[in-house]
Formats: sequence, structure tokens, C-alpha cells
Amino acid sequence: MTLKVVVVGAGVVGAACAFHAVSAGMDVTVTDRGPVGAGTTSRGEGNVLLSDKAPGPELALAHLSRTLWDEAGRELGPDSLELEAKGGLVVASGVENLAALQEFAARQEAAGVRVEQVDRVRDLEPHLAPGIPGGVHYPQDAQVQPVLAAAALLRAAVRRGARFHPGEVAGAVTGRDGRVTGVRTAAGDVLPADAVVNAAGTWGGEVGRRLGAPVEVLPRRGFVLVTEPLPPMVRHKVYSADYVANVASSDAGLETSCVVEGTRGGTILIGASRERVGFDTTMNTAVVARLAAQACRLFPFLRGVHVMRAYRGFRPYCPDHLPVVGPDPRVPGVVHACGHEGAGIGLAPATGALVTAHLLGRPWRGADPAAHTALLPDRFLTTPGGAPQ
Repeated sequence: MTLKVVVVGAGVVGAACAFHAVSAGMDVTVTDRGPVGAGTTSRGEGNVLLSDKAPGPELALAHLSRTLWDEAGRELGPDSLELEAKGGLVVASGVENLAALQEFAARQEAAGVRVEQVDRVRDLEPHLAPGIPGGVHYPQDAQVQPVLAAAALLRAAVRRGARFHPGEVAGAVTGRDGRVTGVRTAAGDVLPADAVVNAAGTWGGEVGRRLGAPVEVLPRRGFVLVTEPLPPMVRHKVYSADYVANVASSDAGLETSCVVEGTRGGTILIGASRERVGFDTTMNTAVVARLAAQACRLFPFLRGVHVMRAYRGFRPYCPDHLPVVGPDPRVPGVVHACGHEGAGIGLAPATGALVTAHLLGRPWRGADPAAHTALLPDRFLTTPGGAPQ
């Protein structure tokens, strides 16, 4: 019997889940209250990174995802994703900072990441400020255009038989045994399903609650600046070493760390900020000014460049900074795929493959459920079937 799956969320993670599930022979429907890729996916930089991940569950998922992004590029065409294997350069602000960065890189290298110590960072990025003592080059880092990538994955899923049904999920439909038999939309439609995938990004916590399986997915606001188009000036994704520590921080207050990279269209993206302010979308000019100042210190030529716009969005994070991927023991048939924070675009293909493996009950495209137990939602439960801690 063909497994019927409803994927809630048409961002890049939901699209990847649909792509892999339908490729495995499942009957897939994707539903979202908005357009494809209109949520967090449209507010990101498109990072596909190994460089910012410490050895552990997230790095393991990132390794697989990096391989699957290359496969998607070959199958769908790299232009459909704007996939660029540009590499990443992490730079240190001082000698002490450099020693910590090199120690972190050594641990990553032991976990299988390709790293290259760099003494003369301006050989890789000629427009960097003078005086930077060194850095680490990560040749596996890459970038996609996130909305294009989500649309390409979803189009490929539709070509293979998946459907897109616009609508907001209001709740789950369950049988007498408590197992999911479908979802009900706010418009009153019922979408039959043997399994429901919660890939709702920042709204994953609310969607989980509506499905009877709440998970603690919280919003973390971030700003990104976009410059006017320029000739190629920044070759890699370049960021300061404190970015890794700030991403892993649980502080509620504002944190910023310098991230600069070019795009295929010639614009330069400048980030990154993070703060816990709920779903407050207020434009904060002080944050924008701080990001601009940090970027100018790293790349002095930016002082004479115009910023065209600044956008903001919400990164969906869990308290332990790991995504929630796998079946929920409280409601049979509910599978979570959310809480990726700022790594959702990079981790999307592997998340889709892992969700599909859970649905199949066996490995799929290199994703083995037995190897990713640290991502299961029951880590937040007091007991199987219990309430969130």
C-alpha cells in the first residue's frame, strides 16, 4: 500500500521532505498558508556550511546534506539552485582568537571536514583589511539561492506526482487508536494522510501543538543587509571566528558577528545578528548600523558602497540548538522536521532524506535513522508520551 504523506510547510525543508518522500514512492501533498519559500527560507543567505558546526549530530547531518546538495545540482541543474561551491574563510581578529579557531578546526578535521590553515588571508581575499593574523579555509562550504532552491525541489517533487494544496493547518484528524489519519485546514478541507511531516519552520512549535505534538521551537530574529551590485569583490563566504560562538549561544539579548559574502547577481550580503524578541518584525536601525560597521572593518572598501535594503526574518531554534527530526511518540504518524535555526537551508536535503528514512523504516539516500537519534523529539519529553519539559 502506498503511504500517504502530508508535508506542512513549503519552505526549503518541506520541499526537500516532499522531494525525497515522493522519490521513495510515497503519495505526497504539501500544504502551506503562504507561497513557496515565503517564510524563513526567503530571509536567509543560502548557506550550505560545514565550517560553523562542531563535531556532533548537526555536523553529521551537514556532511550528508553537502553531498545531497551536489546531487540535487546535478539532477535539477546548478542554475536552478544557484549552487556555488565557493568555500568559506573564517578569520581571526587576534592571535588568541586565532589559536581558538585553529583548535576548533582541528576537531572538525578529525571529524572529516576539509580544513586549510591560512596565514596570509589576503591571498584568498585581497580586499580584506590588513593586519588579520590568519584564518581557516573551508573548501566544502557552498551557497544556494534559497527561494530558487525550494521552488526547484518542489517542482521536481510535483513532476514526480506530489501535489501542492494551499491552506493553513488547523489540526490533526486521528483514528480511535490516536494515529493520524489526516489534517484539517482552516478552510475546512481534510487532507488524508498516514503520516504528517511538521516542516513549518519558525511556526513548527505552533503546528506541532495543533497536531497534538508540541515541540519547543522558538523564533530568533536576524537582519541581513544587501548592497548595490558590484564587480566580484568577495570570493568566499567570509566571517569572523566569533560567529560560531554566537550561533551556539542561548542569550536572549542582541548578538552580532560579521558575515560577508557575494552573490551571483553582484550584490553583497552582510550579516549576522540574532536576538530573541518573539515575532517582533520592527526594523532596528541600530542593528543595521552595527552590522554595517563590522563589515566595513573587515572589508574597508564597503565604506563607499550603498546598502540597497535590509531584511529581517526569524530563525527557528530549539533550546539545545539542534533540529527536531523524527517521529513523535505522543501522536503516531506525526514526524517533525523543524528547529534548524540558521542552518535549515544547508541541512534541508539531509533532513528530507532522514524524514523519508523514518517513514520507510530503513535508510534512504545515506540517511540512517539509527545514526541520528540525538535529533529525535523524545529528547524533550520527560517520558515517552509525556509532556514537554
